[in-house]
Amino acid sequence: MHYRYVFGPVPSRRLGISLGVDMVPHKVCTLNCIYCECGPTTDLTLRRKEYVPFRTVTRELDAWLSSHPAPDYITFSGSGEPTLNCRIGEMIGFIKQKYSKIPVAVLTNGTLFSDPGVRRELLEADLVLPSLDAALPGAFMRLNRPHRDLDVVRHIRGLTDFRKEYKGRIWLEVFLLPGYNDDEENLDALKKALKGIAADRIQLNTLDRPGAVKGLRPAEPAALERIRKDWDFPQLEIIAAVSERKQKASYNENIEDAILGTIGRRPCTVEDLSRILGLHINEINKYLDTLEADRRIEVLEMRRGNFYQLKR
Repeated sequence: MHYRYVFGPVPSRRLGISLGVDMVPHKVCTLNCIYCECGPTTDLTLRRKEYVPFRTVTRELDAWLSSHPAPDYITFSGSGEPTLNCRIGEMIGFIKQKYSKIPVAVLTNGTLFSDPGVRRELLEADLVLPSLDAALPGAFMRLNRPHRDLDVVRHIRGLTDFRKEYKGRIWLEVFLLPGYNDDEENLDALKKALKGIAADRIQLNTLDRPGAVKGLRPAEPAALERIRKDWDFPQLEIIAAVSERKQKASYNENIEDAILGTIGRRPCTVEDLSRILGLHINEINKYLDTLEADRRIEVLEMRRGNFYQLKR
């Protein structure tokens, strides 16, 4: 069976062996984050609708789960914002009813949590992984480049309200970029917001690979460690190194070899590799992360985007 909306499983830094479910087309999102490894947002929107067919997704899930071992998680993620799909609550309900032993995770930017209806739709999930990169309007605009009708105060209030209503686990990601949200004023505002949200885990992250904007640099490990100590939240952690993915059972060396063989013939973008190899962009990205961490590939910034080639 050809899968359009179910992908992986991919070796995830946070979720182990994760089977992905993509509920929106490529880069339909409420934000246009400068660091997004999937590239710039092509449809910046707050409009919720059935972007992909509910019945097609359930058929793909049934087909995959009937012929493969159960993953660690079924994860709503992909290359856009999954809560924009107005049937995500029904999809979570379908999985919990039919595959109740497999935990459900939702990877979301959390910007729609100001809507009580969106919050209700996620209540059956076992794990929700929202993000909060900025607590001040200036940094929110520069880093996340939101839809014009979003503001950071409502974003934080939505996360706080969700925590009050949701009985499952919340792992909140904070993505730090030097020069954007790592100064004392922004870090103090983030710390205050995080206290109010009271997530079960707070996960510091930074750049793995080139984002949607050129010239970005990751936060240094020492800087992340200083922030961890200064914030002093017992539930705070720095996300594990990308090289650990190879230790996971889902890491497929055949896919790695196919990527290396393809870019060995000519440099390719993520989109090129996805089309040539017939794999979801998110799955390709996980392998590129690992290959780049191993210094086996490098990035060329070209007019059409970021091209990957073998390390010279």
